[in-house]
Amino acid sequence: MRAYKTITEPKKPASLALSSATIGLIFISPWILGFILWKLIPILAALGFSFTNFYMLEPEKTNFVGLKNYLDILQDSNAGANLFGSIGSFLFIVPLQMVAGLALAVIASSGRLRNKLLTRTLFFLPSIIPAIAILSIIRGLADPNIGWINRLILEPLNLPSSSLGSLFPVVLALWSIGPTYNIMLSAIQSIPAEIIEAARVDGAGPIIRLFAIVLPMISPAIFFSLVINMTNAFGGVVLLDRGLPFNQSLSPMESYITYQTFSLGRLGYASALAWVMFLVVMIIVVVLFRSARYWVYFPHEGDNEEI
Repeated sequence: MRAYKTITEPKKPASLALSSATIGLIFISPWILGFILWKLIPILAALGFSFTNFYMLEPEKTNFVGLKNYLDILQDSNAGANLFGSIGSFLFIVPLQMVAGLALAVIASSGRLRNKLLTRTLFFLPSIIPAIAILSIIRGLADPNIGWINRLILEPLNLPSSSLGSLFPVVLALWSIGPTYNIMLSAIQSIPAEIIEAARVDGAGPIIRLFAIVLPMISPAIFFSLVINMTNAFGGVVLLDRGLPFNQSLSPMESYITYQTFSLGRLGYASALAWVMFLVVMIIVVVLFRSARYWVYFPHEGDNEEI
């Protein structure tokens, strides 16, 4: 006959619990204040502006237009092209970041790697440098007319001009994999060594251990990194200028929102674009969370202990 022992934690006195909650609120109050002032209020303001014809140069002529801005998006070819550009960027950049971050984490967690601290620092260091600075450096190197690669290497050898400009998205994607690398590395290091050793004793090689043990056990970290990188690929779903130009092609939606806001002054229409972008990202996030139950391993801890 089985007997079960229920594990219960002693309850804290009501006054002590209230005091702990108050102290916790005091410590996180700067974050709460910043969230309300710099995120919640602008988000709600953008929602209100999206139902108006707010023009930044003539704010006194603002009128309520209802869903007109959202209906105009359906007829705006640039909005559709840039939305597909953002989705295409997500489908290209995010898998590249995930694979590169995971590969570096596997290398850094290897027992054969020497100078691990230096290697891990070098892997993460590029993420500290702003992407726009790296973009400017690469443009200076690869510009077909004045780039150093052309002037110092290609022209003296009578070779055609460099076309490295097409590699900008790849470079920028790989330049910002530091957070993904750190998350993957921490998850790999949290795997009990006994499990890896048992698989090695059973004859599992490195590839088998990676796909049969490591990847399933770090799937929560993979899922978390996927959501974070997806949000970043869509510009953080915020109305900010990251220096990406709008060229009426498959450029990211955030560049078109920036163009509508600061070049044309159409804040109402730009707010509607931002909210459409937000809804698209939310749909993708919901789909990811719905699919997580099929491929993400969440260890369940029972409330009862069998004795």
